[in-house]
Amino acid sequence: MSEVAEDVLVREWRALLARHAAVYNALETELRQRHCIGVSEFEALERLAGCEMGKCRGSELTDTVHLSQSAASRLVARMERDGLVERSMCEMDRRGIFVVLTEKGRERYLEAKPTHRAVLAATMS
Repeated sequence: MSEVAEDVLVREWRALLARHAAVYNALETELRQRHCIGVSEFEALERLAGCEMGKCRGSELTDTVHLSQSAASRLVARMERDGLVERSMCEMDRRGIFVVLTEKGRERYLEAKPTHRAVLAATMS
């Protein structure tokens, strides 16, 4: 790779990081101030709201929120403590855990969704 091509590549990478940080920070601020949830909580709620019967396997949720398994487990524990989700065992595979959206979680998601979309529209246009 030429030095010029490398410089372009690094500039593009840094621009992507800066845009991600700007959007993420704006979302985090607004969601916390208006709805007492962060970006990861919102993404988890949105995933669950879109799943059949408002539940999905813990591993699927981990992939959605782009966290390590241990960080996602802590996220689910906080959300469970706040009454937004519940955990249940998979009847077919006792090793599997489902994360289930509660009515409070669905309400919080529906309240936060317009804020999320407005921030995206304002920061990504």
